Amino acid sequence: MTDQEALFEYLLRLGDSTLILGHRISEWCGHAPVLEEDIALANTALDLIGQTQMWLGLAAEVEGAGRSADELAMLRDVWDFRNLLLVEQPNGDFGQTMMRQCLFDAFHIELLTALSQSDDNRIAGISAKALKEVTYHLDRSSETVIGLGDGTEESHRRMQAALDLLWPYVGEMVTPDAVDTAMHAAGIAPDLTALRARFDTRIDAILTDATLVKPDSTYAQTGGKTGFRHSEHLGHLLTQMQWLQRAYPGAAW
Repeated sequence: MTDQEALFEYLLRLGDSTLILGHRISEWCGHAPVLEEDIALANTALDLIGQTQMWLGLAAEVEGAGRSADELAMLRDVWDFRNLLLVEQPNGDFGQTMMRQCLFDAFHIELLTALSQSDDNRIAGISAKALKEVTYHLDRSSETVIGLGDGTEESHRRMQAALDLLWPYVGEMVTPDAVDTAMHAAGIAPDLTALRARFDTRIDAILTDATLVKPDSTYAQTGGKTGFRHSEHLGHLLTQMQWLQRAYPGAAW
């Protein structure tokens, strides 16, 4: 794999993860527990889709094959996506959605903080802009996890169940592979091993305040960011997300 191919793959990971999570969160529109949460979730989804536009736009530029960000989002199949497995998991109840969001946000803020110092000025610029939004995302998701975890007996039970369910998907975020290693060597991306220590410190503090117990397991589901293996949920999500462009190729507003 050449440096440009590795960079393209890395940019797909960034853009695909925000795209899929943004779509997942958008599924709450009109269905959230209260109006304030409905609006907040919709705004978070819009932030993530906006970040996707920048990441996939840059990926298309790096690829140099004439594809646009929209084509990368809407005309690839499941095996071409490079998103983290965590973000494609179903919403479940509100607590599960917020736990998924908090786990991703705690990783995302550390990643973007490091990427804002990237030797690639394009990546640094996108990361600095996205970091402002993700700071808010983490504030909100962590406060919600803490409030529900340290709330009633029922809310605590649900948050612990959500953590137990989603924890096996955390390892993939912070475990480097060949693309991560190549990007770090090129001065483009951070060392995920060092980033994991910062992530662990941040998430441990949140879970302690939420009176939740982090699962005592190092097992990690993998395959999403390489495209080797996705869960069955991604295919169903893409069917819904891509149907208009697939049904009416080239359609434009």
